[in-house]
Amino acid sequence: MVDKKMEENIVQFCSITGASTRDAKKFLEHHGRLDVAVDAFFNNPNQFASSSSKSRAKEAAPSTSKLGSLFDKYKDAEGDEISIDGTIKLCEDLEVDPEDVVMLAVAYELKSPRIGEWSRQGWLDGWKALGVDSLPAMKAVVAKLRKQLSSDPKYFGKVYAHTFEFAKSEGQRSLATETAQAFWGLLLPYGLQGGALSHIDDDEDVKMGDTGDEGFKEEYIQWWFEFLTEKNLKGVSKDTWLMFRDFIRTIDSQFKNYDAEAAWPSTIDEFVEYGRKRLES
Repeated sequence: MVDKKMEENIVQFCSITGASTRDAKKFLEHHGRLDVAVDAFFNNPNQFASSSSKSRAKEAAPSTSKLGSLFDKYKDAEGDEISIDGTIKLCEDLEVDPEDVVMLAVAYELKSPRIGEWSRQGWLDGWKALGVDSLPAMKAVVAKLRKQLSSDPKYFGKVYAHTFEFAKSEGQRSLATETAQAFWGLLLPYGLQGGALSHIDDDEDVKMGDTGDEGFKEEYIQWWFEFLTEKNLKGVSKDTWLMFRDFIRTIDSQFKNYDAEAAWPSTIDEFVEYGRKRLES
């Protein structure tokens, strides 16, 4: 008999991954924790498949020629890469807005180096790894990536880290503040609403919500933007970009548990003081 906690985890697992209840139970029984089981599923959804199922999956491996033909459909007339025009056409066929946050997950999966740039090798390797070679299948995968980006903290972290390199100008070490705000505006609300930025203790095991504190609020994103504007910061370093995600996941709603002695970037140190003053006023 399945206990109530397991039933709840199975429902959540299926909602996040789109897997069957049978597979959900297998992953949860093997890995124990919901977040670990979800991460394991996305890394290897066939972990518990039978040998015959694995054999069929191998036989149905994505076709390089089909993927190559699709790439040719979107690539520039001159050269061998997909640029802005091809990206817009691809998004139309996937029925996704080019500015939809899920395209950041697609960019991560296909190793897109910069906005509106897709290489043939990244295209082939990325879609093969995702197990698809047709537009209908790509649409289905994009829907799964959307759920995963919203709810899986580890996957969100990978996409978030890639976005810094993806968004910055070639040859630049930092990300223009205006550009950083635009991508934070896409990623942060999505992660907060879906649970990928759920608030945790320092041991990354206990959700802060379990202690009665809601943690970083969505309205604080706008505070962060206003702070950066007042500070007249021209660029955001990679360290600040990466650690701001950690800050969101560990800070309490009143900024009381912030450790000023820890190795936080000075910009975040200053934001904490700014936030505390706003809370007092």
